[in-house]
Amino acid sequence: MIMDNNPWERAKAQLKKAASYLSLDELTIAKLLNLDRVVEVSMPIKMDDGKVKVFQGFRVQHSNVLGPYKGGLRYHSNVDMDEVKALALWMTMKNAVIDVPFGGAKGGIHIDPKKLSEKELEILTREFTRKIFPVIGPTLDIPAPDVNTNSKIMAWIVDEYGKIKGKEELAVVTGKPLDKGGAEGRIEATGLGGGYALQTILKNINKKPKDMTVAVQGFGNVGVFVAKYLKEAGFKIVALSDSKGGIYIEDGIEDISVIEQCKRDSGFLAGCYCVGSVCDLSNREKLGGKTISSAEVLELPVDIIVPAALENSITEENADKIKAKIILEMANGPTTLKADEILSEKGALIIPDILANSGGVAVSYFEWYQNMHNEKWSKEEVFAKLKKKMELAAENIYKTSLEYKVSLREAAYIVALKRIEKETKSSRN
Repeated sequence: MIMDNNPWERAKAQLKKAASYLSLDELTIAKLLNLDRVVEVSMPIKMDDGKVKVFQGFRVQHSNVLGPYKGGLRYHSNVDMDEVKALALWMTMKNAVIDVPFGGAKGGIHIDPKKLSEKELEILTREFTRKIFPVIGPTLDIPAPDVNTNSKIMAWIVDEYGKIKGKEELAVVTGKPLDKGGAEGRIEATGLGGGYALQTILKNINKKPKDMTVAVQGFGNVGVFVAKYLKEAGFKIVALSDSKGGIYIEDGIEDISVIEQCKRDSGFLAGCYCVGSVCDLSNREKLGGKTISSAEVLELPVDIIVPAALENSITEENADKIKAKIILEMANGPTTLKADEILSEKGALIIPDILANSGGVAVSYFEWYQNMHNEKWSKEEVFAKLKKKMELAAENIYKTSLEYKVSLREAAYIVALKRIEKETKSSRN
């Protein structure tokens, strides 16, 4: 029996279900249901106080059938290996869905980065780069930022990798600072891509954005930008939340950027009732607002919910309470298998994570391509290319769902598996 909250088992179950609609050979399926390799490394470093501490790091490589492995590096004290394995598999699927020549990987270090000084963090990152040097590279495996990592950490990796290699290789990672070969538009890419995917699916089901109500769970980078772009496209954003709580304003939230600044200033979202540039709890009554929990934001009477926080946020426990008819999965793995079934039975339309949040990997590919070909694209060029990729992927998945009479999630896996099968066959010939 599949553990419903185990992301690795869920990812494999999703893949097997989609594969049942295709006549894939057993060898291809077996390879995709397993990892190519897991690399584990130890990193003894001298701390600021002179003491030596040993840290553990890893890199999970799922499949490179479509191209070099690709996936984020996370610095987290409580890394769940089943989650990391699932994320690596989902990266393979995501890259196939969005049609970029990458496979899937994930990795990181068991650490709470807040407990290290910047100097210690840099020493550790450089040591990690030295240890995983043999398995990464522009045509081997291309890491990127993930939980608790950023463009500065990517710049350290580029620098250290270049020292070992004897020459600078900007394309060894993506998510770099702009002055170190980073791509314009990378920060906005995931949120913007989700907006393009949603609008393409709505167009196919003859729905218009105007005044469709939206609630967003998660107000980090992805949640902020998806809220901004959906508002610009004509949707009515009525609720936002972070891990500490959120706000619900039935008449619609006026300015996402002001709330973003309020959260930055205060450290949390819950009291950010903003009138003009003034944000204060005292404005709540004036706006007809209501303070809600992060869980409650998913159960509001809205047209669309956007889980953009953590995995397993929609489960068997709360799926029945969800009133929205459309779910845009901006987080990775936010819906458990059982919840998926419940929502489907209720007639909800789920735009799956491997489509919805693939804008980030698309622009990561654009960054890699620019580095490999010594090019520099403007933000407008990046967004135009992203729009084209997201719309093509969403159209393809929607048509596949009609052809096979399956959900959009199953259709996304079918699209991915077909691309992988085609590449597998051509590489064998």
